[in-house]
Amino acid sequence: GKGGIGKSTISSNLASAYARLGKRVLLVGCDPKHDTTISLTEGKPIPTAVEMSGFMDLKTKRDKFVVKGRLGVDCVESGGPEPGIGCAGRGISRTVEMLEQAGVMNDETYDTIIFDVLGDVVCGGFAMP
Repeated sequence: GKGGIGKSTISSNLASAYARLGKRVLLVGCDPKHDTTISLTEGKPIPTAVEMSGFMDLKTKRDKFVVKGRLGVDCVESGGPEPGIGCAGRGISRTVEMLEQAGVMNDETYDTIIFDVLGDVVCGGFAMP
């Protein structure tokens, strides 16, 4: 859906609810504004995966872009280009690639992975329903 309708709020609240149930949760913010996880990181912005994408050995650098948030929720922000410059979908795709390379998507570290995806990134393969 469009911006401002509460997708990030719902995503972070779902992540918190699952964590309270004892689930191991990863919350991935896919908005170039990288503000999905801010409520779980005590208001502190975290480095984005796009900023960290220069690291070669992602398994040992996993802790550089996966940040522990409130209630033990692990948080990742994809980041991306400024609005109107480039394609946000590429930042999301690069983040998924990095998570796969770091073993996050391939192992059983998490019970639940939540992606907070903006709904209009048609150049990256995402579109509004």
